[in-house]
Amino acid sequence: MAESVERLQQRVEQLERELAQERSRRAVGGGDGGGGRVRIEKMSPEVVDSNPYSRLMALKRMGILLLFDYDKVELANMNRLFFQPHQAGLSKVQAAEYTLRNINPDVLFEVHNYNITTVENFQHFMDRISNGGLEEGKPVDLVLSCVDNFEARMTINTACNELGQTWMESGVSENAVSGHIQLIIPGESACFACAPPLVVAANIDEKTLKREGVCAASLPTTMGVVAGILVQNVLKFLLNFGTVSFYLGYNAMQDFFPTMSMKPNPQCDDRNCRKQQEEYKKKVAALPKQEAAQEEEEIIHEDNEWGIELVSEVSEEELKNSSGPVPDLPEGITVAYTIPKKQEDSVAEVTVEDSGESLEDLMAKMKNM
Repeated sequence: MAESVERLQQRVEQLERELAQERSRRAVGGGDGGGGRVRIEKMSPEVVDSNPYSRLMALKRMGILLLFDYDKVELANMNRLFFQPHQAGLSKVQAAEYTLRNINPDVLFEVHNYNITTVENFQHFMDRISNGGLEEGKPVDLVLSCVDNFEARMTINTACNELGQTWMESGVSENAVSGHIQLIIPGESACFACAPPLVVAANIDEKTLKREGVCAASLPTTMGVVAGILVQNVLKFLLNFGTVSFYLGYNAMQDFFPTMSMKPNPQCDDRNCRKQQEEYKKKVAALPKQEAAQEEEEIIHEDNEWGIELVSEVSEEELKNSSGPVPDLPEGITVAYTIPKKQEDSVAEVTVEDSGESLEDLMAKMKNM
């Protein structure tokens, strides 16, 4: 009975895939010509009505989006992702393809519904990263990590370090009020294993940290902000404009966006990371050295037409009198200032004889004056 139910489920999924492919074929102008349009092969930089994406960017060719996930869509996902209630039960990659294809039928999709952390799937995952680019046999331009566990992050990190593949990691905290994005260039910047979280460094099983019946908090606003800055960073990286952030955080409680760059750890546990660091050093050393040109200080008002001069208000004599003898010091040591000698008072001391008169007598004399 269980086997029959499983076969029925597989058949349903197959029919849904075929239906999605048929819808996609019609949407781009194939099949019965049901109101679709011809798939755009090349982008035009011209801003015209026939080019729906020209106002956003001018790409010469369409991209390929590779999706990897093994979860199924649940109703609990509706509050923060673009899935729809009728897609509950479908694999997330399949449901994502349906939604994204309806938004932009010009992008090619390649979906893989499996767990990348297993031994049997890891090699295929690496193969698609290194050979699934725009031109078959070429690596992808960028890998994006939007996973919710450290095991998957470490798997992506391991694959990208081995392949020398640039990737961007992103995440939202369990309390849902902070998040971050991080650009990782193997050998040049810190990988995920260079400064790992405690759960990774201590080799703790993540499953032991989760309480039964309790899931992490979820705020669609925080996830939307983090997703937005991730995509913005991706556009800047791929289209080569602006400043690409190596690390950008988001604290929703204080509206704080910390940014930093992290150097790779020479003692990183990942041997491929250490290997990429050595390769990067060789690459930098091979670059031609550029000598810094010394700019001559510009002389202002060299002619001095009006004869303006800077005159000290202190004379040489006054300066000499305000300084004392320089002490005998070892070579290389100087004094900031010297203490002038105390001058003898040249005024003769005046003494007054005691007349023997009392104070009252002296006061009386003063009144009579």
